[in-house]
Amino acid sequence: MGSILPTPRLLFLVLLATPLIAGAAFVSFLNWMAVLYLIMVGGILVSDILLSPQPDQIEAERLHDTRLSLGVDNLITILVTNTSAQPLRFTLRDEYPVDLPVDRDLLSGVAEPFGLCELRYYVRPRRRGDYQFGDIVMRYAGILGCHQRQVRFPASRPVQVYPNLLEARKYDLLVRRGQLRTIGLRSIRQLGHGGEFEYLRDYTSDDEYRRINWKATARRGKPIVAEIEAERSQHIISVIDTGRLMATPVADSLNPADPGLTRLDYVVNTALMLSFVVLRKGDQAGMLTFAGKVENFIAPHKGKAQFQRLLDALYNVQSQPVEANLTAAFHYIEQHQQRRALIVIFTDLTNPSVVQPLITQIRRLARRHLPLCVTISDPNVASLAGRPVHDSQGLFRRLVAEQLADERRTMLDQIQRSGALTLDVPATELTVSVVNTYLRLKEEARL
Repeated sequence: MGSILPTPRLLFLVLLATPLIAGAAFVSFLNWMAVLYLIMVGGILVSDILLSPQPDQIEAERLHDTRLSLGVDNLITILVTNTSAQPLRFTLRDEYPVDLPVDRDLLSGVAEPFGLCELRYYVRPRRRGDYQFGDIVMRYAGILGCHQRQVRFPASRPVQVYPNLLEARKYDLLVRRGQLRTIGLRSIRQLGHGGEFEYLRDYTSDDEYRRINWKATARRGKPIVAEIEAERSQHIISVIDTGRLMATPVADSLNPADPGLTRLDYVVNTALMLSFVVLRKGDQAGMLTFAGKVENFIAPHKGKAQFQRLLDALYNVQSQPVEANLTAAFHYIEQHQQRRALIVIFTDLTNPSVVQPLITQIRRLARRHLPLCVTISDPNVASLAGRPVHDSQGLFRRLVAEQLADERRTMLDQIQRSGALTLDVPATELTVSVVNTYLRLKEEARL
């Protein structure tokens, strides 16, 4: 039924009886007046309780995706239904998981008689895994303003935070609209060298001029493009380093005080998005995670079921407090992946000692496969290396930053000479850069 709480208005009405009670010491009939007044106030309170919406006339329900996405705003909707004949003015608090930051704690609204009120707020998860929502707690005032009622609506339910699924949905929508360039991605329509002619279609702004079929254009009187289907069923495997260095947070440039997502979080989001694009292009996506040893391997396959398998494997993968064993991971691939594949290696090059083992293993891997080594660059190093110098401390910082940048370029050059492609980009550009690299390699028939 909920608890009943007094309001300042009720307390004020009760305090008005104080002069009558004090005057009763001198004039006896004032004592009866005080009693009658308090009875009248009690009647007002009872009327307020009876006339106001009752807890059993109110319903509150929470709506959200069954799987929340990491690092983005996820919409949470609260529906409040009022089945009484009186308006309901309320404030509520949703017992969201404490580890999921929200944009606001308290929500206020008005549900009209026999009406529905919809309230919204957003959660922005910073870690993948399992969480638990609690109940919905509402407080509303009576129509006469003499009491407040606090009601708890059972709404406890578990929720899982997955890698960023919203980006995959956005990609799918933009593909249908032909607007991939709005998020920096290459067009999904690719000219496949050595592919087969598929069909003719109207020219769009995303197409290259060399794609125009001039004979068909002359016949139809408008630009026509010959669609070429690139070779499909190629294998793409995301190899994810989950060692201790991948647990390093990547600072948000807009809010340096907030450590933001870790390197592993960005990599998982990117690997999932890459797999989504790969499967949509008709290729086969796979995945391997490793730290001190190989933790999980999903062989390349096609279809929606494969994406679900990858999603289930990646949604709660965590970094391990050990050094990454690149030799074990690459040896496992050599044993279990016989067909040529694009091996996208997500790792960290902060520790120079890992470079030589990486180069050794890439040389062996490149005999059969096409390795792509992907790392997240440090935006602070790039910023300091190009910053103007005003004092000796600034000069020292710039020299250190330039030295670190030179060492990183040297390591990447060594990896390239060993037979691998390299990609070193900021975390915010990681997904777009990796997906575009895959599309470019597919277009160039290098897979």
